[in-house]
This record gives sequence, structure tokens and C-alpha cells, in this order.
Amino acid sequence: MPRDESNPVSEGGGSATRQEQRLLGQTVVVIGGTSGIGLETAKRARGAGADVVLTARDAERVARTAEDLGATGTAFDATDFDQLGRFFDELPAPIDHVLVSGGGPYYAPLAEIDFDEARRDIQRHIWVPLRVAQIAVDKVRPAGSLVLIGGTGGRNPRAGAVISTFTAALPALTRALALEIAPVRVNLIAPGFVDTPLSASLLGDDLDARREQLRSTLPIGRVVGPGDVAALAVHLMENTAVTGATFDIDGGQQLVR
Repeated sequence: MPRDESNPVSEGGGSATRQEQRLLGQTVVVIGGTSGIGLETAKRARGAGADVVLTARDAERVARTAEDLGATGTAFDATDFDQLGRFFDELPAPIDHVLVSGGGPYYAPLAEIDFDEARRDIQRHIWVPLRVAQIAVDKVRPAGSLVLIGGTGGRNPRAGAVISTFTAALPALTRALALEIAPVRVNLIAPGFVDTPLSASLLGDDLDARREQLRSTLPIGRVVGPGDVAALAVHLMENTAVTGATFDIDGGQQLVR
């Protein structure tokens, strides 16, 4: 029976379990893999036949998620480079793909910037991808990939200086890394609004109104979910012709802003 393509991004990961085993025999590391985009990517990679290693800071959540997925889990803070280095050193074999999910964006006008939080944001969104790329040279097999998660929100300068700077920097970083660590491939996914627990925590009581506003204005007529982004992430792992590229995935949000 042919696959049902009417809902290719089921939030439960069901479509991932039906896809061909295109990552069979490969190992995928997901940094930030217990929620949202990271979790959906881990599900889809498992569905495509990969061995998955997921990480996050919450040890209990890592253990529970890894058991549910049939994956391996390790709990640590990726911004601690000693722990990050030990994690990769202790992996039992070379790996094929790494996805780095950098956490939520920091929105603040200039007058209200908390510089401690801004420094943490730099660690999450710039230094962690750089350090992972540095490690990937020796740990990721040739033609493997590093997939970074950024965003499109900071392309509007009213979003604030910090997030606008990072939004502009990540595509440049991706292009530079694609040359420096070749033949390992490096690509960036830049989502708009994605309906994740992180978005729920940021919007609070305004979440339902935001969902409805997007459904009524986006060209695709629905809200982008983490499964949409995960499907693209797994495709970029599979497609060995793509490197140095930035892929927007926002349902046309920038077209109607």
C-alpha cells in the first residue's frame, strides 16, 4: 500500500516509522534531543534506521526519552566544553551526522539587554556549533553532516540587536564551516514560528491566538510543527550533494509579515 502523504509530519513521529531505512547503519547524534525539533529529528532518524545518540541537560528526561526511542542518551550541558569534549571522546565509534539544536532565542531591546543572558546566548548559538564543528573533523565520517538550527525571527531588525546579529551570523558561519571541515557537510535550518513546547513557554496565554493568526495568514494554511523541521533535517543528512546552505522553513511567514 502506498504511503499516506496527506500528513507527512505527524507530531507523533508515525510517518518517520514508515519511511525507508535510508539511514540504516548510520549513527546520528542529536544535541538537545528531548523536546521539540531535536526530539522529532531523533524520532525520524530512528525511523530511517539510524542508531541515535541524544543529549540534553536533564538526566531523567534524557533517560526516559532514550528508552522510549530505543536510543542512547547522555545528560550534560553542551555549553560546558569539557563535558562536550568528553561526550564525543567516549562515543564508541565514528558517527555520521550531528544535529545541534541551540535552544530558544533571546529577544530584548538594547535598553533592556541582560548581558549575562546575552553571553549565554552566544555560547548556545555560536560557540557550541563552532566547538562541535571543531570536534566533527575527527569524529564524523566523510560525507557525513552537521546540521545547525537557527531561525528567521531576527531578520526583522525590530526583534532586537542580539537576535538580529545571531540570525545574520549563522548563515555566514555555516558557509565558512562547510569549507573548513569538508568533506563533512554543514547546513543550517532557519525556522520561523514552530509549534513546540519552547514556543508555548515563550508565548504563554498568547499561544492560541498566535496559532490562529498563523493559520489564517500563512500561505500553507497551517502552523509549522517540529516534524516539518525534522523531516528537512533528516533529508539534509541523506542528501550528500548539499552543503553550506541555509534553508528557511516558515510556511511563508516572511512573505506575509
